[in-house]
Amino acid sequence: MHIHLFERVHKLERVRNRGRAKTGLHGLAVGLLLTLALAIGAKYLAVLPLLGVMGQLVLAILLGIILRAAAGVPERAAPGIQFSAKKLLRAGIILLGLRLNITDIIQAGPKVLAIAVIHIVFTLITVYLLGKAMNIDRRLGILTACGTAICGAAAVAAVAPQIKADDNEIAVSAATVAVLGTIFTMVYIAAYPLLGLSEAGYGIFAGATLHEVAHVLAASAPVGQQAADLAVIVKLSRVALLAPVALGLGLWENRRLRKQTAEERKDSRNSDVKSTSRSFPVPWFIGGFLVMSGVNTLGFLPGKLTADLLVLAYLLLAMAMAGLGLGIDLTTFGRLGRKPFAAGLAGSMLLSLLGYVLIHVMGLK
Repeated sequence: MHIHLFERVHKLERVRNRGRAKTGLHGLAVGLLLTLALAIGAKYLAVLPLLGVMGQLVLAILLGIILRAAAGVPERAAPGIQFSAKKLLRAGIILLGLRLNITDIIQAGPKVLAIAVIHIVFTLITVYLLGKAMNIDRRLGILTACGTAICGAAAVAAVAPQIKADDNEIAVSAATVAVLGTIFTMVYIAAYPLLGLSEAGYGIFAGATLHEVAHVLAASAPVGQQAADLAVIVKLSRVALLAPVALGLGLWENRRLRKQTAEERKDSRNSDVKSTSRSFPVPWFIGGFLVMSGVNTLGFLPGKLTADLLVLAYLLLAMAMAGLGLGIDLTTFGRLGRKPFAAGLAGSMLLSLLGYVLIHVMGLK
């Protein structure tokens, strides 16, 4: 009798476990489909003239925020939303490496690379210090600085795991940088006749100072093909520096945690900090990003396949951004976003001014 009872209990437990697994898979599928729908919607919205300047990634975040505010998010979709925000994000960043052709960047000349390096270093330091002066959370300040300096939402997404930023900080930083980039794009187009730059000089200026690749294309394409080509090459020179910046920030964060651990060593109960400080901050997806840029540079893949994989990269990144947006409450967004926007605005203005001066000093106008 006891044996039969044990068998029945064991059988019930197996049925429950199967039910939980089924529910988990169902939630994963629902969340993935939801973020996929938002990513596709963002892609089609990005075709529209005004919205196109913002780009698919930012529109995906905004659609996620709007959907949550208007209709809420089904609880069962949480596993799929989290999978999109974490796992698909990393996969998208790896494939994004296919945008880079190191040969094109080298052929553009040392002046172009020098401008990219100077701008990134200047912007990272300036926006971070502005954020510190305005009492912005350290991680939020770093993410806003990276998004402004390197390549917008993609840079924010790549750096966030290195400094252990949460979803609110990622979404606020990405949206802040995107809005700023959109404003500056429209200002650049209107100001082009007044800048006194050649088509080539304007292309270098736009590529060196605007935030997202979408902003660079939107600002340079109306001026001419030469401007657009040079703008993209200069912009990709900044994107190429994403990996070393992310690794550098990871090492800096690791060192900060070690120092913090040393100061708190007397408190033996603080085991979380001790274990975190031992981890080596080299994220596998940054390695994948570099491998993919090498694959593209060496021409291992046909052009059509590379183009298709890049479309997939932006789809995966858009799904990740949608997942982040679905986790953001508008009240939190409004509370966190004001100061980073002010710091990013000041940093962007200084970046544009520096870029304009460097174009003249280096004889690239």
